[in-house]
Amino acid sequence: MLSQLGVAVWGTGNMGTTAIRSLTAFPGLRLAGVITSSEDKAGRDAAAFAGLDRETGIAATTDVAAALAGCDAVAYMASGDIRPDEAVADIERCLRSGAHVVTPSLYSLYDPRSAPPDWVQRLTAAAEEGRATLLVSGVDPGWGNDALAVTAAGLCTRIRTITCQEIFDYSTYNQPYAVTVSCGFGGSMDETPMMLLPTIPTMVWGGNIRLIGRGLGIEIDDITEEVERVALEHTVETVMGSFEKGTQGAFYLKVIGWSAGRRRVVIEHITRIHPSCAPDWPQPDDAAAGGAGDHRVIVDGDPQLTIVVRADVPGGTRADGGNTTATNRLLGALPWLAEQKPGIYDGLDVPLHPPLPAQLEAQRWS
Repeated sequence: MLSQLGVAVWGTGNMGTTAIRSLTAFPGLRLAGVITSSEDKAGRDAAAFAGLDRETGIAATTDVAAALAGCDAVAYMASGDIRPDEAVADIERCLRSGAHVVTPSLYSLYDPRSAPPDWVQRLTAAAEEGRATLLVSGVDPGWGNDALAVTAAGLCTRIRTITCQEIFDYSTYNQPYAVTVSCGFGGSMDETPMMLLPTIPTMVWGGNIRLIGRGLGIEIDDITEEVERVALEHTVETVMGSFEKGTQGAFYLKVIGWSAGRRRVVIEHITRIHPSCAPDWPQPDDAAAGGAGDHRVIVDGDPQLTIVVRADVPGGTRADGGNTTATNRLLGALPWLAEQKPGIYDGLDVPLHPPLPAQLEAQRWS
């Protein structure tokens, strides 16, 4: 039997539960632990968090040291948005213990070359001490607008601009903090939400823009931001309740990477609280469906190329599908990372589909 890497999942939120579900079937990997900060969750089988119909035999624990002692790698799925210093310290601890780490939690490290130098130095030292590796990636930001964009460009002879779009309707996305606080839906049009404050979009997506430029041989020498917001023309109903007429209903965000005075790489977010809002803006292909969403890579070149990506999971929303692709990108990188020298890797270093032995690859088929 081929050996499997034991992976502990740190966190039991959206991404953590997705990782637990994936690890019950991912080729070459096995669920080896679940780390939680909540005493109320400790002792519960991992199946309870991921909605699985049979127990895994792995109980959640608050004992980080014990979990790290029993695994080869960690899928760090705890939030880093509002607790970045704590997340860096957690990941540093994992690396020093000898565990390879994959995580979507630290946007600044999507491009390690432009990340805060202190973070890079600390995590590099920890990786070298533990003989471990680190990959930070997701879907958007992440593979949907770095590795996929560079791959798509390889199908073209000439490129003028590459645009990566996320088009999403949040009417079925039951995440009140992200939707109302971070994105500002249902809030006053006189107040700018956290996600759209100046410099925040560049902090989140600038790394992907730089990665695309570097992957295609140009230097991004400036990044600018453009934001347009519109109010709801009528009150709408969502899984989170009512969103009132006159409050923010949609935004159109552009993060633009410039090279030698020309727009070269653009990341766009067209995000709505309801499909009826901002009908003239770009729409997902199945716009009439509640919770619809697409990721697109559009190459303005020769040929004109558009790649549309969407993901669905049984009983879940389109957002759940996107989370699953982000999780599986990270988990799928682990066997490759385990064979590399210690250090920090980015989304262009790691193949989108790292090769596995044929016996393991065949396990994907059901």
